[in-house]
Amino acid sequence: MNNTIPRVLVIEDDPDGLRSICEAIQDAGYAVMTAATGAEGLAAAQREAVDVVLSDLILPDMDGLKVLDGIHAFNPTVPILIMTAYGSVDTAVRAIKAGAYDYLVKPLDLEDVQAKLGRALEASQLRAQVARLRSEVRGKYSARSMVAGAPVMVDLLRQIETVANTHATVLVLGESGAGKELVARALHADGKRSAGPFVAVNCGAFAESLLESELFGHEKGSFTGASMRHEGAFERANGGTLFLDEIGIAPKSVQTRLLRALEEKEVLRVGGREPIAIDARIVAASNRDLDELVEAGEFRQDLLYRLQVVTLRLPPLRARREDIRELTNRFVAAACAEHGRHIEAVDSACYERLEQHEWPGNIRELRNVVESAVIMAPGPVLRGDDLRFGKGEPGNRGPINLPNGLTLADLEREALLQALRRHAGNRQLTADELGISTRTIQRKIRDYDLPF
Repeated sequence: MNNTIPRVLVIEDDPDGLRSICEAIQDAGYAVMTAATGAEGLAAAQREAVDVVLSDLILPDMDGLKVLDGIHAFNPTVPILIMTAYGSVDTAVRAIKAGAYDYLVKPLDLEDVQAKLGRALEASQLRAQVARLRSEVRGKYSARSMVAGAPVMVDLLRQIETVANTHATVLVLGESGAGKELVARALHADGKRSAGPFVAVNCGAFAESLLESELFGHEKGSFTGASMRHEGAFERANGGTLFLDEIGIAPKSVQTRLLRALEEKEVLRVGGREPIAIDARIVAASNRDLDELVEAGEFRQDLLYRLQVVTLRLPPLRARREDIRELTNRFVAAACAEHGRHIEAVDSACYERLEQHEWPGNIRELRNVVESAVIMAPGPVLRGDDLRFGKGEPGNRGPINLPNGLTLADLEREALLQALRRHAGNRQLTADELGISTRTIQRKIRDYDLPF
């Protein structure tokens, strides 16, 4: 909240009424601007920054609701209170439906004016804050904020900007850790639905029955533990974007329901009887070849047709090595801010090692390696020797010596525990290293009661 005095514009053609209103507003500690006609009021609101508008309903040159429409055409968030001597329900309803924040009935109760003005100013400040936050989020996730020095990324950003302002369903393909969710968020932030919610669901992170509930919702009592109604992701994403990650491993039963949702624009909650209309843009992502999954009978061809209206292919990090330095700098800054570290520079040997690595875990792996190096660095300069890569760096893995008395389950538990520790609990990187799905990782964490 800023410390400037709030400015109130009063549009009133009665001099006596205007004088008393202005006194009440000034007594409340606010600055006042005045206008005697609708045209003057519109000009003043366009010329000066105002926080709240009070306008009479009947003005010499136009209806107060036309003033409301005119101001909201160039400043849609400013609260406008309509003053009227005709205190009927019909007048109030007309004003509210037209977009008025509230209305005041003449003769005015000046304490009521001050109270409603105070609430309107709170609303104005909140709306301004929300607008700023939305702008920051859009800026953070916009395609223009993505690192794109490599030609393949420049081309991808051009495609994102072209597709973002459409309602087309998009399929994002790329290796694990390459940044598919960032592409989905850019499509949302740069598109027509940016003011709506962005809802992400990892189709590999849930058991089949739980995934259905997460996507489509469930009714109270529809299964054991369903103690209340639950809105699914499709409903929660209404007016915004639904991101379906790892769509390639969605179970067949879920694929069938997804197809119906895409075709009919409606979902049926688990245990429900009445279909619910949905309005969400769908962005799906996969690190697996969906055409191969279709040939293997693991993925529905008709669902693939629905998902790949537009297909965007995200290159792996090794195909855009030109971007590694800039990405590194961003991750160093982020890690310093998060962990209270102070890194003044990154030496050339560090950059060179990062650029030579193959990055099987892509950007996610780069971020983890850089963050770890920042945390453990002994001085203010990040050096090549500060980097620890884990799997993927030649010669990093030594001979395996197994102690006696361990069962296969013991070995599996220890392998999983060590992999999770290496990747700070990151399920996707752990799954990539061990060559299993994130769903299997989740299940085995529960089976072995691991502290992650």
